[in-house]
Amino acid sequence: MNSILQMLFSVPEVSQRYGMKTGEGVDKHPLFQSVPVSQAPTDLLCQTAKVACALTSGAFAKPIEDDKEKDSSSTIDPKYRLAPRMFKHLIGKDHVEFRTGQQQDAAQFLQYMLEQVDRAELKGSTSIPYLKDRAETFHTTSHLFSFQTTDRLVCTGDNSVKYKESSGKETVWSLPIPMDLAVVKEEDAAPAPDTKRAKTDSPTNKDKEDAKPVPTVPFSALLEQWAADSTVEGIRWPHMENAVHKAQQTTRLTNFPPYLIFQLQRYQLGPDWQPVKLEVKLDIPQKLDLNHLRSSGPQEGETLVPVEAEGDGGSAKPNAAPEINEGALCQLMDMGFSMNGCKRALTAVGGSDVEAAMNWVFGHNLDPDFNDPLPEPGAAAAPADGSGVDEGVVMSLVASLGCFTPDQVRAALKETSGAADRAADWLFSHMDDLDGAIAAINSRASVNAEASAAPKLPLEDGNGEYTMIGTVSHIGKHTGSGHYVAHMKRGDKWVIFNDEKVAYCEAPPLEHAYMYLFQRNDTVGSPNPNY
Repeated sequence: MNSILQMLFSVPEVSQRYGMKTGEGVDKHPLFQSVPVSQAPTDLLCQTAKVACALTSGAFAKPIEDDKEKDSSSTIDPKYRLAPRMFKHLIGKDHVEFRTGQQQDAAQFLQYMLEQVDRAELKGSTSIPYLKDRAETFHTTSHLFSFQTTDRLVCTGDNSVKYKESSGKETVWSLPIPMDLAVVKEEDAAPAPDTKRAKTDSPTNKDKEDAKPVPTVPFSALLEQWAADSTVEGIRWPHMENAVHKAQQTTRLTNFPPYLIFQLQRYQLGPDWQPVKLEVKLDIPQKLDLNHLRSSGPQEGETLVPVEAEGDGGSAKPNAAPEINEGALCQLMDMGFSMNGCKRALTAVGGSDVEAAMNWVFGHNLDPDFNDPLPEPGAAAAPADGSGVDEGVVMSLVASLGCFTPDQVRAALKETSGAADRAADWLFSHMDDLDGAIAAINSRASVNAEASAAPKLPLEDGNGEYTMIGTVSHIGKHTGSGHYVAHMKRGDKWVIFNDEKVAYCEAPPLEHAYMYLFQRNDTVGSPNPNY
């Protein structure tokens, strides 16, 4: 949590929205004034602003200036540290993992936090003057990091081309590491054996592990792998009378957001199906030019798939789901993922490629519909607010279960996308506080309705040249243990944030980072006033 908060509040627009206001005291922040004191502990915007003001004001945690005070007691002295317990409790209380004190994944927490803050901001944009006053140009915090991708599909049957923009926006660019391209640099090679070591002094396993050279992968290889052509099997093409042909697919960025967050997939499944950390360095430049990865759209000379073939009137969808290989499905389910999630993964990668499906799972297992059943072929998409509930199913469940009201069953069906068996499980698993769980569903539906009614602002875009301004690193060899630290750039210097220990860092370990924060060059020094 500390590493992610330090990274987010280093972004000028986020600090501008939630941090100290020029010429005002800490207690005068507009988000403090908009909530009654009794509701402050449960108001996410208030608690976020409280942490931001504490970090940006300098009025709470003081620098350690006197060398004689730099002892072990300084790490627990309140005047040198912040302990945002109320924020931690509030942001994690509804999440099965983040409400615990155990080690969790920083990238997952970032995405979860942005979703929760976005939801609170959308709700506040209709009631809080500080946000409501700019409603026409209101941007949620995640908008700063949001990007979309465009797929270019070339039908192998007639070489016609289809461009398909991703349906949702992404905030973290997750990249797998091609270990087959990793090489050991000369300076990283294992040192010559110590001939002076006594013959009886044999090296331990730990010595051997520490002496093992760590290979390096260039960042350009990750981008090239992401942008490479791939083959998609089993696509039906309506313009060819629903004939099934493969497609050659390439993916490009639709827009370049003000800030790009890269997540490296430094974990893979070991022989025992447990995730293990990859020991690899990344040769990554502090300046990137990504303009060659921008989607260029239809080009002169291309034959595009007829527009009428994309409409609802066709006899089949152009991207009909491929047939799912049962063996591949069983392999994925043996790894602990749900059947619906595994089906979604295999559907996305052509139906049978287990490795590609695993990569898809790692990038999408936080999607809100990851565990939802796939829609039936030809079925219309469910309304975003979940209102498309079959009343016949409602009354059937009421009669068969016997202990729930129609409104309770209706809410459960909304939460489970109309799946009757999952709705029954949901009802019984929430019996301790069923009214509270239903109230939460209705609250989310209200927020989703507000989001749908809000003006649809285009994603921010600009020149694709970026400069690195921060990293988050994981120290440790396993996913369920270890420690996270952040390195953020302040001017031309790097600062390490290691919980309560903050100091300048002469040589940040950029090659070992798990997440990277880049800022688009044309936004430096001119933060967006809409935040």
